[in-house]
Amino acid sequence: MKLLLFVIFQLVLAHANAENWPEFRGPNSQGRSSERGVPLACTASENIAWKTPLPGESWSSPVVWQDTLFVTTATDEGKSCHVLALDRKTGKILWDQEVFQQSLGHKEGRNTYATSTPATDGERVYTCFFDGSFAALDFTGHLVWTNRSYPFYGQHGLGTSPILHSDLLIMARDGSSSGEDKGLGWQRPWDQAVLIALDTRSGKERWKGRRGLSRISHCVPTIWTAPDGLARVISEAGDVVQGFDVRTGERHWSSQVIGEGKVPSTVIGGGMVFTAGGWGGRESIKAFKLEGQGELGTNNLIWEQKGIMPKVPSMLYLEGLLFAITDTGTASCIKADTGAILWKEKLPGNYSASPVAMEGRIYFTSDIGETTVVGAGPEFRVLARNPIGEKVQASLAVSQGQIFIRTERNLFAIGSDSP
Repeated sequence: MKLLLFVIFQLVLAHANAENWPEFRGPNSQGRSSERGVPLACTASENIAWKTPLPGESWSSPVVWQDTLFVTTATDEGKSCHVLALDRKTGKILWDQEVFQQSLGHKEGRNTYATSTPATDGERVYTCFFDGSFAALDFTGHLVWTNRSYPFYGQHGLGTSPILHSDLLIMARDGSSSGEDKGLGWQRPWDQAVLIALDTRSGKERWKGRRGLSRISHCVPTIWTAPDGLARVISEAGDVVQGFDVRTGERHWSSQVIGEGKVPSTVIGGGMVFTAGGWGGRESIKAFKLEGQGELGTNNLIWEQKGIMPKVPSMLYLEGLLFAITDTGTASCIKADTGAILWKEKLPGNYSASPVAMEGRIYFTSDIGETTVVGAGPEFRVLARNPIGEKVQASLAVSQGQIFIRTERNLFAIGSDSP
């Protein structure tokens, strides 16, 4: 009896310590996992729990809630928008639900018609597709609500993803003009970019936060708790990084970060927000002090570092260190408080996926599907190189001791099933 109770206790403890991966880049969209026992090796022939073919075309990342994974895709050349649920333990597709048909338009070649990663709160899964339409489904695949009141156009297509906070679904809409002047909002600033917050229960608008003058962007925002104890939405767009009141959408402050078409998502840590932006010789990583009031310009700029800016992959903040990788594979470790480069090394291949950190390691996944694992410290150490053998642009997900990799055609689960 004592042995049985001990086993039950261990199973309950393991389940309690397991971490969900509920939105793009995991908890609070920062790319960090607290999981333990995650495999170091994750190749096409080693530690594979299962491999499931996925229909259509999409570079959205998987999200995980306990024993269910969710992914999105677009079929019928991008017109038909789908949400799929898979069993985490077996990879079996539990359901595949079309939520609506969408109108197609211009996008860049690295983008798809279903690039936005969904988000889940354990009761529903929330999605957004290329034309700007939202949908919410329950865990049985029943369509709970749709909201098609925010049509989107951006010269690059839609690349950002929604996040959840309390009973709000929040998403940045940093597009450009669909009129005759396609440069408006893309090459020249405009005042039409917004953040939208929807009620998760009904799909109706709760607030809309306005940026002021900015340009096109694909950055996913994050939530930060200010010293006053209130939550802020910290969000970037082309030319700006800003803080909004999560309750009302009121913009508290705005700082200047010149550069349109920004893709790396917002990273925070140590009282700072780190940005990557700029074109035409002005490419740089910048660190700004969080919080303030009004139009700050660069008054809260702490440091700037040029020559190592990622254009697509997001950065990682870990215990006073900032890690980044350029699209062409130059990885770097930066001292977060000063901007000093501690190491800079070339990794094989080109990169679109954002890196993920777990157990003192960083996983950098290239476009050809090779994951280079390095130590998350001030000295450069390669711990493993893991080829999956398929094209990858979606970022990894980590949950229940497993790594989930979406390739061009399949979804892989790496690592043994945990209790």
